Amino acid sequence: MTADPTMARIGQGVELHHHQGQREAARELFAQIWDDIGGEQGDPLHVCVLAHSMADVQDDVHQELMWDLRALAAVELITDERVAQAGVPLSVAGLYPSLHLNVSECYRKLDDLGRAREHFQQARAGIGVLGDDEYGRLIKGGLERLAEQLGETV
Repeated sequence: MTADPTMARIGQGVELHHHQGQREAARELFAQIWDDIGGEQGDPLHVCVLAHSMADVQDDVHQELMWDLRALAAVELITDERVAQAGVPLSVAGLYPSLHLNVSECYRKLDDLGRAREHFQQARAGIGVLGDDEYGRLIKGGLERLAEQLGETV
């Protein structure tokens, strides 16, 4: 359980989507939270995590990419102290591989393989900060699948 109420609400949306299959309900909750935090003017940690989660519930790859790019822009403004304060068990560096992986996947879907490879390489470069836990294995597995699709190596 996180100490940050906004992060807890985002977690509820992730639960709706990933564990209950309620994609539309998650998207609606994320949209409400987005309004509540003040959109891109909100706390960068909230903007990053919420945009990253919102990207996952988009039906259109262009919208997914827009949300993923918002998350990537916001992560630049987050400190390790802020992450720890919110109860997130990662450093800021630990956020980058997933963000770049998702952006890369969007560009791959859009057949922009040059940009897809750029972000893939950035994700690959940051993967060493992840542990051998469920989250680390999830991101590493995604990177391996994407590497295969792009003809890259991990």
